[in-house]
Amino acid sequence: MKRADLSREEEVESGSGPLAEDEQPPRAAQGSAEDEKVARVRLSVRGMTCAACALAVEKALRSVPGVKSAVVNAAAEAAAVRFDAARANLPAFLDAVRKSGYRASPSADEDEPSPDRERLGLFWTALLAVPILLIHQGIARIPSPGIVLLVLATLLQFTAGLRFYRGAYYSLRSGNAGMDVLVSLGITAAWGYSLLVVIFPSFFPDKHTFFDTAALLILFIRFGKMLEARAKGKAGDAMRALLRAAPENALLVAGGSERSVSIESLQVGNIFRVRAGDRVPVDGEVVEGEAAVDEAAVTGESVPVRRSPGDRVVGGTMMANGALLVRATAVGEETFLGRMVRMVEEAQLDRAPIQRFADRVSNRFVPAVVAIALAAFLVWLLVLRMPFSFALARAVAVVVVACPCALGLATPTAILVGSGIGLRRGILFKRASALEAIAGVRTVLFDKTGTITRGEPAVTDIRASGGRSEAQTLSLAASGASLSGHPLSRAVVRAARERGASFDAPSRIEEDPGRGIHFTMKETLYLLGSEELLERRSIDRVDFRAEADRLADEGKTVLWIAEGDRVAGILALRDEPKPGVTDVIARIRSLGISTALVTGDRRRTAEGIAAHIGIGDVYAEVLPDRKAEIVRAAKRGGRAVAMVGDGINDAPALAAADVGIAIGAGTDVAKETGDVVLVHGDPADVAVAVELGRATLRKVKQNLFFAFFYNVLAIPFAAGAFARWGVLLPPEIAGLAMALSSVSVVLNSVDLRRWRPVGD
Repeated sequence: MKRADLSREEEVESGSGPLAEDEQPPRAAQGSAEDEKVARVRLSVRGMTCAACALAVEKALRSVPGVKSAVVNAAAEAAAVRFDAARANLPAFLDAVRKSGYRASPSADEDEPSPDRERLGLFWTALLAVPILLIHQGIARIPSPGIVLLVLATLLQFTAGLRFYRGAYYSLRSGNAGMDVLVSLGITAAWGYSLLVVIFPSFFPDKHTFFDTAALLILFIRFGKMLEARAKGKAGDAMRALLRAAPENALLVAGGSERSVSIESLQVGNIFRVRAGDRVPVDGEVVEGEAAVDEAAVTGESVPVRRSPGDRVVGGTMMANGALLVRATAVGEETFLGRMVRMVEEAQLDRAPIQRFADRVSNRFVPAVVAIALAAFLVWLLVLRMPFSFALARAVAVVVVACPCALGLATPTAILVGSGIGLRRGILFKRASALEAIAGVRTVLFDKTGTITRGEPAVTDIRASGGRSEAQTLSLAASGASLSGHPLSRAVVRAARERGASFDAPSRIEEDPGRGIHFTMKETLYLLGSEELLERRSIDRVDFRAEADRLADEGKTVLWIAEGDRVAGILALRDEPKPGVTDVIARIRSLGISTALVTGDRRRTAEGIAAHIGIGDVYAEVLPDRKAEIVRAAKRGGRAVAMVGDGINDAPALAAADVGIAIGAGTDVAKETGDVVLVHGDPADVAVAVELGRATLRKVKQNLFFAFFYNVLAIPFAAGAFARWGVLLPPEIAGLAMALSSVSVVLNSVDLRRWRPVGD
């Protein structure tokens, strides 16, 4: 699926939504809004080799007037830029990246796949390097070998090796020295010294050259880059699978005819046809036909669902049978798939806190390595009186064995794979920092309605008095509830209709927010609502006290019905917990995480639900604006806190938490505010997200350990610290070790794809 690369976004978080169960009207989620509209573009950037390259591209992009932020990820080979569209544009960004020494395009599809390009470069390098090695080792005997070696090595140096010189130039110009600087120093020293030996042989008694060293350095590093490109390609498999979920074309119906068009040309309101075996191109509403739709690739629903007129369909889902005529309701980035892609891309481009540490180390790495190489050269030459060629070999080995790439790739490659795994499981990490933060969560606060429960309360019990039957009591309650839009009122009306109980609309109704309603039927005043509603009118409730308490202890919400000044009956309703939620809470607690329920429900009802599913603490009768205060209070103990919710009233709490987890079926404001979105709406994915975060963080720490350990161990060997025991690291082997260190970090990250959550 191709997607628009330029989009405009309103930087405003506000809105309104339906009332949650037993809660007051919510206060709109507040966000930091900008007065202006901000444009956003994602670029594919080629040619980066390490963290220093990414920093150079970032610096170039941020220098463009009008740019508000720029984030570059070397592992993902991508950049995200937010900017003022009145002052900056796409050509300016492409030019800035080009001037920094790299190649950029607005779509990754426009570039040749990186592994293929690296493979071609490796082939050309081997074509020149192998003859150099054969001649240098005396295997191939030819006249004037020095001149032939010089010609071949020079050709190799400034063709296959030119990328290192170009990268070093732009890195130094931007003030960020990276791997290319070290490689350029190493191959220049080896080739330059050998050049002098060939041209001025009388000044060099041992006549030793390093043409083979320079050639093998380039060959091994190009080989490592090819392996790295292939491994990074595997790391991005999940994103490519998502992009392939939607077809490239749609069957547009217009003017009485049908024609195939690209999905980029579809507009909201267009009518298109989807036949059996086709994928739905964009999100839409069925206007004609009936069919079974396989939504497994997008929503995770394993059983095909029936779709008929009025139902919504999601782009990327497969038509199992039948045919539908659909009206497009969202296209481009606004489709379900488009939003998923954008969220994952932003997560992969974000920098986790642990990566910032690695970036700081990488930025100081090259000057330190050059200093060590120079010190090794001077000590061997001036102090230990070794030949110039030996001292030079030690210095070259030091600069080429050091690997800032491994440090730079340690975090982003693991984040790339981890967020891809989450994507396949319907867990969207909107920021890399969220993937790291969720690993440290020690407290999870759950909203109740729509998160722990189904979000649809149902009448479970009816108790009547005054000679009325249960059906008559239900009819009376439904009459009052029929003009109310509260979820509990809707549940009462639904129960009356399902049970065939007739009811009339009241002649007058007055709502008492948070308590219930007053309504009039045939000049008689009735009350329907909480016990507090009756208590405020001093209505005696003793006849139903014990029964109401029992029902409340079972986790049910009790609605009282009063006729005049006496109780006419009670109704019990319960929003049933989602299937398997008890096992979910147990699994989360087994991870060493405490749980709590935060709800606007009455305390006894909330405690009944909590006891039923095994949640620890309960915060009941909480108005929406207090949820964020509870989150902040939980954080004061130094424990990382996650908040799970689905309603607009949960948005402030989601924003206040260390990790806000939004249920995918919830409101847009909740999903925009949350750091993690559970697409399938399954609370079990909370535990999966925590386990995945911990597994990803372990990989990051392993990668950083490997990278640091490699450099700490390899640099002394390369400098000759163990030469007295006959252990030396030739420059060409040092180059191979450097290349393979980056490969090992990437492969270790890719190994995360084998991870499975507990119980899978």
